Amino acid sequence: MKTKLVIIGGVAGGATAAARARRISEDAEITLVERGPYVSFANCGLPYFLSGDIAKRSKLLLQTPEGFDSRYGVKVLVGTEAVEIDRKGKRVRLVGSPPTPDGRGERWIEYDRLILAQGGNPVMPPIPGSDSPNVFKLWTVPDMDKIDGFIRTEKPESAVVVGGGFIGLEMAEAFRTRGLETTVVELLPRVMAVMDPEFGSMIRAKFEEKGVRVITGVGLKAVHSGSREIELADGSRIPAGIVLLSIGVRPELALAKAAGLSIGASGGLEVDEFLRTSDPDIYAAGDMVEVTNKVSGRKARIPLAGPANRQGRIAASNALGMKMRYSGALGTSVFRAFDATAASTGLTEKLAREAGFEVGAALVYKDHHASYYPGAKEMALKIVYDRKTSRLLGAQAFGGEGVEKRIDVLATALQGGMTLDDLAELDLSYSPPYSSANDPVNLAGFIGLNDVSGFSPLETAAQLKAAMAEAKSSGGRAFILDVRNRGEYEEGHLEGAVNIPVDELRFELQGLPRDELIHLHCRSGFRAHLALRILRQNGFGKLVNVTGGYLAIRAEGGFDEVSHG
Repeated sequence: MKTKLVIIGGVAGGATAAARARRISEDAEITLVERGPYVSFANCGLPYFLSGDIAKRSKLLLQTPEGFDSRYGVKVLVGTEAVEIDRKGKRVRLVGSPPTPDGRGERWIEYDRLILAQGGNPVMPPIPGSDSPNVFKLWTVPDMDKIDGFIRTEKPESAVVVGGGFIGLEMAEAFRTRGLETTVVELLPRVMAVMDPEFGSMIRAKFEEKGVRVITGVGLKAVHSGSREIELADGSRIPAGIVLLSIGVRPELALAKAAGLSIGASGGLEVDEFLRTSDPDIYAAGDMVEVTNKVSGRKARIPLAGPANRQGRIAASNALGMKMRYSGALGTSVFRAFDATAASTGLTEKLAREAGFEVGAALVYKDHHASYYPGAKEMALKIVYDRKTSRLLGAQAFGGEGVEKRIDVLATALQGGMTLDDLAELDLSYSPPYSSANDPVNLAGFIGLNDVSGFSPLETAAQLKAAMAEAKSSGGRAFILDVRNRGEYEEGHLEGAVNIPVDELRFELQGLPRDELIHLHCRSGFRAHLALRILRQNGFGKLVNVTGGYLAIRAEGGFDEVSHG
């Protein structure tokens, strides 16, 4: 007897599930139901068509209903919405094309196994003017077409992007590339809030360098379409010929909730390790599901294309009788910021603390290849680890070439449960045009090991800021030793910091306190490490190195600084 497999939703999870199902069974009756006009398209590529990086719209259309039929023997119903699941009768009510005799386009389709891959929907807040003709969202090909058509016909001179996440920043770049005066408005204190604060600062600085205005910590109050402006919560107004709302995405759960399927604590559809919902004949994949974070072990929503594709493959396999387990996701992501790259994997410091780990962090600034080879560009690489076990918990990076390479290495290390010792010993490829003999990944491992062993203890810039605030509240002052050279110090330094260049430190020991904690920093961390070892071997016991040095301090922000340059 032929298995009737119905898949609701196309794009990443659903289309992958349909193709995988046919590779497993030539006999299965496979039907894919898609509400939109396109069954499989590159939704991650939409901003890059709007920026002009992708010249041909057709490149985004990965498969057609006819293509699915001819290659896979899959029946595809586009423009068709699933509006009800009758779990007892094992059937789904559809509304849409093709038309039925009653003219309503409504009918039922039976299933033996059902896969839900409905993804999510952009959040569209009920803000005055949000329904104006110059306000858009970006989620589908028709959304993209509307934005492109508006720019071509209306020729707006200014753009406002509300939301500083992945899509928002990609679209800010696209608008700027097309010559629009562009502003990003983010309610949170920083853009790219899925990364730690210093990386949000680096990304913001890059966008501002490229002419994008970035406003954080204030929300959108209204859109004034007539005057082509937006109004912020603080009363200020900004020119806005075109507005993109990119505030967030909610999982598409109406159908699943109406069918009585269990919803997880994180707000996604609950599935087990086989991607089976609370109904044993219904599976689910993609942005709508709740999965396990591989590092913390906690349930989470990780709406990314890579996990969605892999989930679709596994859901189809299990719907047709296999037993493939889905162990969860790391949340590995990469993002282009004009001529820079930001990437991350695993847990941030904040998430690691919330998960109960004793968190350590090491921030490295190092050239992406040998510094003596032409074209070397500095990258920032941060690792987060458990101080008790030395286990790697996460990593983030920002810079030019090679950023995604390091994050992919560290994602593999997370998958394998590696420790700082493993990172220090990784045998990575080396040639001057590509890396250094000690890759930034190795170096991060060295620094983390020095921290957990007590050889060279670390603190983050945020921890230094907290220590300074605490000391000030008690009427005192944290002792900060800046070991950069005199010129660097004069260009800018923390208020009250004592400057003794590392090469002079051995001759200036008598003026340093032996009974209070000394916070050491240099530009990026290495010279402060050398200084700490000098002091330790001269009897100073209370020492800590600010990881990432003055670069991290500037990226963290919120310090009282003295600047002369």
